[in-house]
Amino acid sequence: MGVFTRFKDIVSSNLNSLLDRAEDPEKLIRLMVQEMEETLVELKSSCAKFMADRKNLEREFEGVRESATKWTMRAELAVDKGRDDLAREALAEKAVWQRRLESLDEEAAHLDALVEQARDDIARLEDKLASAREKQRLLVQRHARATERKRAGHTLTRAESGDAMLRFDKFESRIERLEAEAELAAPARRTNLEDEFVLLEKEDGIEAELARMKQAAQNKDSGER
Repeated sequence: MGVFTRFKDIVSSNLNSLLDRAEDPEKLIRLMVQEMEETLVELKSSCAKFMADRKNLEREFEGVRESATKWTMRAELAVDKGRDDLAREALAEKAVWQRRLESLDEEAAHLDALVEQARDDIARLEDKLASAREKQRLLVQRHARATERKRAGHTLTRAESGDAMLRFDKFESRIERLEAEAELAAPARRTNLEDEFVLLEKEDGIEAELARMKQAAQNKDSGER
């Protein structure tokens, strides 16, 4: 495939449509960018060749024009000397060089058109390449974000896996058991404390009753005397 055929295919292609249909958009855009870069190099090389040919043509044109001028002057000299035969030959030579000048003019116009077209193609392809590179940059960013989300998802999945949840459940169960033991221990201490105070109060009652009985006995003994 020639460079200009590839250029037409690239410029006429719809990047968004191609990427939407691609199984691997990132790989496709990378290949497209590479193709564009290679085509751009070839376009610039072709343009440089056209410009070089145009320079060579200018040099040749100057030489041909000098030759045509020289034979014109010789024809004039022959006429001045009365040598019509030489004048005719000189004019014939001039005509040859003159036709060559006309041919070079046509070639120059053709090369000028090629250079102008090549420059226009280069500008268009550079715009297309800039757009493709921007899409490539965005795709790379999207791929990086997607990879990060996928990694985060895997981390979350591992965190929610059976082993992890089992360890968490065991740890939670252990805490709940400790909390239950603490709750059971608190009322037991309160019960023991209550019993101790009840015992103290009972002992005080007994002592008070004993004191009343002793006092009653003393009062009885005093009355009998």
